[in-house]
Amino acid sequence: MGVSGCGKSTIGALLAERLAVPFADADAFHPAANIAKMSAGIPLDDADRRPWLASIGEWLAEHRDAGAVMACSALKRTYRDQIRTPAPGTVFLHLDGPFEVALTRVQSRPGHFMPASLLRSQYADLQPLESDEAGTTADFARPADALVGEFTA
Repeated sequence: MGVSGCGKSTIGALLAERLAVPFADADAFHPAANIAKMSAGIPLDDADRRPWLASIGEWLAEHRDAGAVMACSALKRTYRDQIRTPAPGTVFLHLDGPFEVALTRVQSRPGHFMPASLLRSQYADLQPLESDEAGTTADFARPADALVGEFTA
């Protein structure tokens, strides 16, 4: 979990490979209307996210026995709770770090629907993991292999 540009897809794919489980990127679960809205520089609201989060939770629940990794922003506690409703064993890895690093990464990504102009709104919405949530927080500025190794240790 984390803001755009934190490395969710990169870390998630590496983690899934290391664990030998399926990987999915939550961006692929967005309906066309959500992508159009974000492409226009308009942040999604909770109503936009509700069906998207439900489909993410359902995918994770389908992979509960063998395990899976999903790259998903899951910025707010309520969003993580929605994911955990069908997939209660979900563990979150919050990739956290400086705005400037995420901004540089987002600006250098060609062809992604998430414009850099929405990054500040993501940081404003971000609610770190709470003590009762299964998961850990790691600095996304660290090397990807080190982060994956730390999480799988």
